[in-house]
Amino acid sequence: IVVLTGGVGGAKLVLGLTQIVAPEKICAIVNTGDDFRHLGLHISPDLDTLLYTLAGKANPVAGWGREGESWNFMAAVRSLGGPDWFSLGDGDLALHVLRSARLAAGEGLAAITAAFARSWNVNVTMLPMSEDPVPTLLDTEEGLLAFQDYFVARRCAPAVRRVIFDGADRALPGPGVIEAIEDRQTEAILIAPSNPYLSIDPILSVPGIGTALRRATAPVVAISPIVGGAAVKGPTAKLMQELGFPVSPAVVAAHYSELIDGLLVDQRDDASGLTLAHAQTDTLMSTLADRARVAEAALMLAQRLVP
Repeated sequence: IVVLTGGVGGAKLVLGLTQIVAPEKICAIVNTGDDFRHLGLHISPDLDTLLYTLAGKANPVAGWGREGESWNFMAAVRSLGGPDWFSLGDGDLALHVLRSARLAAGEGLAAITAAFARSWNVNVTMLPMSEDPVPTLLDTEEGLLAFQDYFVARRCAPAVRRVIFDGADRALPGPGVIEAIEDRQTEAILIAPSNPYLSIDPILSVPGIGTALRRATAPVVAISPIVGGAAVKGPTAKLMQELGFPVSPAVVAAHYSELIDGLLVDQRDDASGLTLAHAQTDTLMSTLADRARVAEAALMLAQRLVP
């Protein structure tokens, strides 16, 4: 099972999949458009969120970072007048320091991610969408903002006119990405209920990935990030409205229209106007059982679509 995913919402889906499918059979292709350098360190927020979630180390309250974190490093940074707008806990810092050192020594991001996963007995394959930089930029009413400036520093407040994936035209898919999508052993390809514009589009912006999805023999099913006419978390609904779209599953279906065979829709949303194959369930993923239920519903829809 291949999953295209961003951070929190996608990580919940992948965790749900591990409850019904052997983790070794799951391959997550992860957005790295959020990646950036901070205090000299390479930060990969979506990869880290997925890793922490699958390793049982995620902070369920904050929705980011590690549970039981300490903050001595940030306190020291603050005392020296350093930037404290992007919080790095002490345990989280270890991951970024090790990743940055290994990248500087010439290792690739995919190999480093796989090594971290093995260290914590995570058997899901985690593939960065690309090892080339493809930073997400937001063209806003306040000018051009890097993703973390928009998302963390400005808390998604500025209105967005356009989303840009800088360097995408020069990027190559990460190691194993195309092979996973096109593998004839792949039974289903899921697009997680991550933000279509900020988490999934960066993946699709990398040349070759969209073509591979259209060429894939496995059915492609997206899970709508809309629940009851709104987004559960993050700026999805706000962004859709600013870009001129109604907040509805139909818009999500249209956004992915050239790539997907089916859409899983929340039971609170109107799916009557959808022309592609679809199914409905409660897609709110509050508990582990919820996550498994949504994953199972997505796979059942995919099975319906197998020729």
